[in-house]
Amino acid sequence: MIDINLIRENPELVKANLKKKFQDKKLLLVDEIAELDKRKRALQAEGDSCRAMRNTLAKNIGSLMREGKKEEAEEAKRISKENNDRVARIEEETAEIEARLKTAMMSIPNIIADDVPVGRDDSENVQGKVFLEAKEKPFDVPYHLDILESLGGIDLDAARRTSGNGFYYLTGDIARLHSAVLNYARDFMIDKGFTYCIPPYMIRSDVVSGVMSFEEMEGMMYKIEGEDLYLIGTSEHSMIGRFMGTVLSEDSLPQTLTSYSPCFRKEKGAHGIEERGIYRIHQFEKQEMIVICKPEESEDWYEKMWNYTVELFVSMEIPVRQLICCSGDLADLKYKSCDIEAWSPRQKKYFEVGSCSNLTDAQARRLGIRYKNSKTGKNEFAHTLNNTVVAPPRMLIAFLENHLQPDGTVYIPEVLRKYMGGKSKIELKK
Repeated sequence: MIDINLIRENPELVKANLKKKFQDKKLLLVDEIAELDKRKRALQAEGDSCRAMRNTLAKNIGSLMREGKKEEAEEAKRISKENNDRVARIEEETAEIEARLKTAMMSIPNIIADDVPVGRDDSENVQGKVFLEAKEKPFDVPYHLDILESLGGIDLDAARRTSGNGFYYLTGDIARLHSAVLNYARDFMIDKGFTYCIPPYMIRSDVVSGVMSFEEMEGMMYKIEGEDLYLIGTSEHSMIGRFMGTVLSEDSLPQTLTSYSPCFRKEKGAHGIEERGIYRIHQFEKQEMIVICKPEESEDWYEKMWNYTVELFVSMEIPVRQLICCSGDLADLKYKSCDIEAWSPRQKKYFEVGSCSNLTDAQARRLGIRYKNSKTGKNEFAHTLNNTVVAPPRMLIAFLENHLQPDGTVYIPEVLRKYMGGKSKIELKK
């Protein structure tokens, strides 16, 4: 949610931002918000005047009653009642306008960074830096499900019987590899100075509406029937929600946290060959990182965070690249964002394995996350950022394809061997 002062003082900037994001249908909403805000402030001024009059009339009525001026006191009472009725109507209308304003303001996207490329959708995202040479294999790389089955590492049929499509059982060394990567990612981030956390896996609706837009919530979140609880789609949700309604001390910033959790997603509209297997699933596990910092620090943290993910993948000898998200591909709360994509030797192209976002103060405004500025003495909104460290389902695809050997075994890089009992490769199932 943006600052209402932007619409008061520079509505054309807000409209230009909407056009960059190809959300022209919201242009009239800016004018509507301006009118609602104007009416709200007028009501507040009138209400303040009426409440001041109420206090004056109360004193006058008491004085008139003591002086025995009953007729004048009764007239003052009549005026006081009319004034009180007006205050009640003002408060009722103000509450209605505030509700409309909140809904409208939450539909206005964050102002995007100047260096975000303008584009309509993800097809117009821009390649950034490339890390490690992307090499083709001298043999045909099978589909990842075939690799997993040859290693005795997956059971989809049983998962369909117990849970339906979009779920799986991982078994044997593949299950161990899955945990090894998460454990390595945890230790990697701790070594970067991040505090390790395990958060709640369910959050209330006020947290959900604070961390994402309505459209995202509908497409992602599972609701717990009969309760005000949702399963998290990523631990970022509950990790940021932890600071909802708080005022942090300046010397406690930045908050740098890394969290493990299972994640639950509807994945509506998934289709095509790459949606089968474990590319898009309803339940997976992930290591995440979040940062809450002062506004002047968020650009630097954004660069650090996506580079940490690159460093992690490079240490596992997996080629990756940065893909800079264009304006039309940014969710409404995002100031800027980039994906980290891993090389697929089978498809001979890159695919997304993580995403890093700077939300400036848009998310903090929704959740009421502030810090006390030592220079001004005022409580100001912090900036929030999030980034995927690693999400094993997609990482496993990249890992298996890049480390598959001609004999069907899978090579294990040095950094993971201590988490795999010293193994240097995963053997074929006999």
